[in-house]
Amino acid sequence: MQIDYNSISASIASLTAGEVDGVALMATVACELHHADDRFDWTGFYRVTEPDQLKIGPYQGGHGCLVIPFSRGVCGAAARTGQVQLVDDVDAFPGHIACASSTRSEIVLPVRAADGRLIGVLDIDSNQPAAFDQTDAAGLASILDMVFGQSA
Repeated sequence: MQIDYNSISASIASLTAGEVDGVALMATVACELHHADDRFDWTGFYRVTEPDQLKIGPYQGGHGCLVIPFSRGVCGAAARTGQVQLVDDVDAFPGHIACASSTRSEIVLPVRAADGRLIGVLDIDSNQPAAFDQTDAAGLASILDMVFGQSA
């Protein structure tokens, strides 16, 4: 099954209405997204915990890397550049960090608070090559903005 972004967005909006705790929001978003699409092998957040460093946050799937510097990997590139990273083949990405050997492709989006501050990244891995496209990037960005980018 492939994700219906309108439906999952409505579900996430309902589940997160009135919640302001970032970890609770991340846990709910990760869970809902992970179970909405068979392509999603690992779905989770890495949080900015100190300058130029990401630390694992709420996720669904196998174990993830605990700490990722902004200078390394797909997650680090998303945090460092502020740009969505759409990677069709992780083995071709310079500096890719292999947290799971089954990962073939990946999408990572920066997560910003209402004030524009980077609070983390959303990382979704797939065991399928070229699993993600611009539709996914747009749908996921919309969900992240709805949940994290609005003033409380």
